[in-house]
Amino acid sequence: MSRIVIAPDSFKGTIDAADAAAALARGWAAERPGDETVLRPMADGGEGTLDAFEASVPGAERRSITVSGPVDGDPPVETSWVRLPDGTGVVELAATSGLDLVDPLRPLDAHTGGFGEAIVAALDAGVTRLLVGLGGSASSDGGVAALAVLGARFSDASGQPISHGNRGLADLVDVQLDDLRTRPPRGVLIVGDVTNPLLGEYGAAAVFGPQKGADSALVSIIETNLARLARLMPEGGPLAGAAGAGAAGGTGFGLLAWGAEMGAGAKLVADAVGLADAIAGADLVITGEGRFDGQSEAGKAPTEVARIARDADVPVALAAGAITAEPASFVASVSLTDLAGGGAAAMADPSRWLEEAGRALARQASPA
Repeated sequence: MSRIVIAPDSFKGTIDAADAAAALARGWAAERPGDETVLRPMADGGEGTLDAFEASVPGAERRSITVSGPVDGDPPVETSWVRLPDGTGVVELAATSGLDLVDPLRPLDAHTGGFGEAIVAALDAGVTRLLVGLGGSASSDGGVAALAVLGARFSDASGQPISHGNRGLADLVDVQLDDLRTRPPRGVLIVGDVTNPLLGEYGAAAVFGPQKGADSALVSIIETNLARLARLMPEGGPLAGAAGAGAAGGTGFGLLAWGAEMGAGAKLVADAVGLADAIAGADLVITGEGRFDGQSEAGKAPTEVARIARDADVPVALAAGAITAEPASFVASVSLTDLAGGGAAAMADPSRWLEEAGRALARQASPA
């Protein structure tokens, strides 16, 4: 009997990491029913981070909350955060202010207020540490709405609070952070895979604005307004250039101003779910994500899983929705697009094709 660890990320927009791991395990078991499969769903700070912690950390508890919608006037969002047994709280931006929650996309108006409310819920519950997952955001407000919920004041020329969203930053003249909520005793750690600064050609507006629905004209407006925020925020200049400040429409910048620290998303999740311990002594590891491409080597979950497996001298295989870069680190790889005969077919029924991928990998990469 072989021991197989299955640790995929979510296949964004189609299936979450926990369901993807279960489908791969079913496929593997269909070919090799005597093997032990150990599921460790992964994430790198974006969509599915809460699910990964809940599924992989024994004793993790999901707490339901209702927060403001990501655009003023939208209905409230029913969402949640996760409390871990050691007192850590996990909050996910995609679950409160994510792209999937805004239709149509409104890059100047979407904000992080609901995210701030989720953080407050965790703080009020007495968490001793916060992990905040950044990724998949619809907003480009520099985290201002979240900080306002936490007690900061962002005022216009008449001393009134600015409106929510990037649009409101055009009226910003004063920032006061003295009344921000105290961070939990073990700190706040940003879980994300983005290292972009706040401004410039690699910044929040230029790189991520188009994903949030911004054309070139709106990208320019977003950049101008974020630059205004950086000028007025205490220590805003150095913080704007920090790696990760551009994450989630500049929410990384706002959290850094609160005193949060940046962390490597996939590594933090792997540490928290005990992935290295699970892999130790395994015969094979299977990981995966929706699209394996050139960016996958820059801190994405499958790359971190493969690194841990290599350190343990355990071979690792890959299942991905599409594979557009050479998967050199893997002993075998399977593309759902190839199995299904096209990307649309694979996305229409990801569970089916992940099961098929599990079967294929059991035939290609079964331990001797």
